[in-house]
Amino acid sequence: MNLRDFDLNLLLAFEALMATRSVTEAASRLGLRQPAMSAALGRLRAAVGDELFVRVGQGMQPTPRAQRLAPGVAAALDALRGSLGPELPFDPARAERTFVVGLTDYVLAVIGPPLVTRLRQAGPGLDLRLVAYGKDELGPMIGGGVFDLALGVIAEPPPDVVVTALFEERFVGIARRGHPVLAAPADAGRYAALDHALYTTRRDATGSIDAALAVLGLRRRVALTVPFLAQLPPIIAASDLVAAIPERAAAMLCGDAVVPFEIPLDLVPWRLQMVWSPQARSDQGSAWLRETVREICAAGATDAPARRRTMAARPTGPTMSDR
Repeated sequence: MNLRDFDLNLLLAFEALMATRSVTEAASRLGLRQPAMSAALGRLRAAVGDELFVRVGQGMQPTPRAQRLAPGVAAALDALRGSLGPELPFDPARAERTFVVGLTDYVLAVIGPPLVTRLRQAGPGLDLRLVAYGKDELGPMIGGGVFDLALGVIAEPPPDVVVTALFEERFVGIARRGHPVLAAPADAGRYAALDHALYTTRRDATGSIDAALAVLGLRRRVALTVPFLAQLPPIIAASDLVAAIPERAAAMLCGDAVVPFEIPLDLVPWRLQMVWSPQARSDQGSAWLRETVREICAAGATDAPARRRTMAARPTGPTMSDR
């Protein structure tokens, strides 16, 4: 049988005959006249090469071939009805779905914990895959449907994606507790003279701090670069190096051994963005995930003033434990 020439309406006729075992009742079920139903049965028999239904007493009994066909026909029709019918609202409490989110380790540190918590609370059937990406991979992974969305500081978003701004992130300095830079506010010259550590995913030792220093005719020494943001605070705690990291990351990653301080430079903030495929507009599950991410980021933005007050209230000079 050539499926290209097969009338899919005959599957509805087959389904009705299996359910009613009567040409008359099957016709009524489909809103047809009995001659039209008889004609449909004839076309089914010709297409399949089997009688399919034979008269036994007052009814029609399916042949062994019809019985073998019935489960597959029922599954195919159920799948078509599910695909073509109206989409049900996404209910995270009942849904079984795996969301895939592309991110950087900065996003993982700042948004990862509350995002995992929200999904675990929203529904037992929601799984989350957090995946790192390279700059050149982002476009194909969004366009190819690998990611439901991606998060990051994306200077040049790929074409054909939707870009949603989430929040701005300012930088703070971090140093070990008891470091001389914490004893008094540092000016740009004193700050530049320190030995610095730099978080960078590129294979160089230049960041936004260097651009701001260059405007003032200053340079710094970058004594260490690391590719993972979470590794910086432990290194800072055990050395005389200082580093600049996003304020939200400092609040998440720095313990008591590391103290944030104000950087005496005019720095361009990071802008966190969410990128996703325009094809996901009709996906209610993806829309729910995007709204969840926006809510988490909005809540974090309102926490920024409190973090700054906490930073300002911390003792900067040596304490009894430092001596």
